Amino acid sequence: MREKMIKEISIAMAAVLTVDQIAMLNKTLTEVVNKYEVTSRVLDEAHPVEANEELLQRFIAAKRIEGRTKPTLQYYESTIHHLLNDVEGSLLSISAEDIRDYLSYFQQKRQSSSVTVNNIRRIFSSFFSWLEQEDYIIKSPMRRIHKVKTGTRVKCTISDEEMETLRDHCNNKRDLAMIDFLASTGIRVGELVRLNRTDINFNERECIVSGKGNKQRIVYFNARAKTHLKNYLGERVDDNPALFVSLHQPAARLKISGVETRLHKLGRETGIMHVHPHKFRRTLATAAIERGMPVEQVQRLLGHVKIDTTMQYAMVNQNNVKMSHRRYLS
Repeated sequence: MREKMIKEISIAMAAVLTVDQIAMLNKTLTEVVNKYEVTSRVLDEAHPVEANEELLQRFIAAKRIEGRTKPTLQYYESTIHHLLNDVEGSLLSISAEDIRDYLSYFQQKRQSSSVTVNNIRRIFSSFFSWLEQEDYIIKSPMRRIHKVKTGTRVKCTISDEEMETLRDHCNNKRDLAMIDFLASTGIRVGELVRLNRTDINFNERECIVSGKGNKQRIVYFNARAKTHLKNYLGERVDDNPALFVSLHQPAARLKISGVETRLHKLGRETGIMHVHPHKFRRTLATAAIERGMPVEQVQRLLGHVKIDTTMQYAMVNQNNVKMSHRRYLS
């Protein structure tokens, strides 16, 4: 019980203390509480809403210590809040049937895909597993709810002809630099909008980006992207440190929504379907693997933790499969 109490206090203070300060706090608390008899206090089930919120905030604090990013924590909190608002009473008494009913209702009401529902299931699983590990519940109800089958779809890439069409329809140097930078680096759109001018090493044609979980990695861009990027930066007169900014004044750092909106508009103007930032990333992964780059290197280039994720991004060209079949099996 002493260890649990110290751990809860550390989690609660994690948002305002450094790692060293947390370590000192743990040491001090251990020395103090060992002098006293500690008994547990059960959360007040007469006020389930307050108790539910308290447990949720403890979970979020625990995930913050583990290094989850702010957007991820906000997504966790929002997703679990929806469940707590829908299911009455204490979450400590939520059953597997309650969660199944919620997921089914959510999917029907919002016409959500299996991928979305499975992502929600994963968050619930993480939350209730944490409750079980912290001894708030005896057994997680998520143990009885299995992974949602999502199936696989053939996702298209951007052809060389389509890339040229997109370039031809760019009416400003920023958009031209942006699509070539996305195409040659394969970075995430969130990584793109966080870049500053000083992050770019033109001599080595590389830059350091901060990916998911604030993990940094080096990415590389080609000569075409270098030329267009230099031309774009050369015409800017603002002092904004961001690599890509809005076209109107005063110049503001471009947001994810701004990049997505511009690419969607280019897609409509050119008649190219589903032009979005992720498509450039998938195209790079596919081209790299088809041209013989070891998948481990592609994994590092894209910043994936698991190699399975890399293989999902890289859609093997069907013509290459056909030629290989004729060569090896016919």
